[in-house]
Amino acid sequence: MMVAGLARPVQIAYAVTDLEAAVADFSHRLGAGPFFVLEHIELAAVRYRGKPGAFDHSSAYGQWGEVMLELVRDHTPGPSAVKDVLGPRATGLHHLAFLVDNLEAASKQLTQRGWPEAMWARTATGVEFVFADATADLGHMIELYEPSADLLGFYAMVRGAARDWDGREPLRRLQ
Repeated sequence: MMVAGLARPVQIAYAVTDLEAAVADFSHRLGAGPFFVLEHIELAAVRYRGKPGAFDHSSAYGQWGEVMLELVRDHTPGPSAVKDVLGPRATGLHHLAFLVDNLEAASKQLTQRGWPEAMWARTATGVEFVFADATADLGHMIELYEPSADLLGFYAMVRGAARDWDGREPLRRLQ
């Protein structure tokens, strides 16, 4: 039985301490990219471990074969779902992301199976996502979000940019 509709990951995310260096490294070593960078992504609301929280991060999004690759730089001064996984190391695999039909139902299912919500957030554009804490079993978080036209459009844009990409200009800044 498939848990919470988790068919296949649509994204692999690594926490990094330097986005530009990580983009250069992942592009060179893996041929992933190009990467689209968003600095200090605005979140309208955050719940961390059941209480109001914060999550200040910048991310670079690129394509790695059939899956999106996210490089996450955590700027949060206090506790965060990134620090929960990596602690003082600050780099490494952070999460696998999945699209689900119903965010609340999928999150509850994961909680019932021992992977509780570590963080829920809503972006300024209204996209909601959850980090379910699977670190004890898998060593990383599981990210969940529902497909929307904007989100699927962003995935398509990143995937499209990777088609016929010649390796030049691996880092591209978004507003």
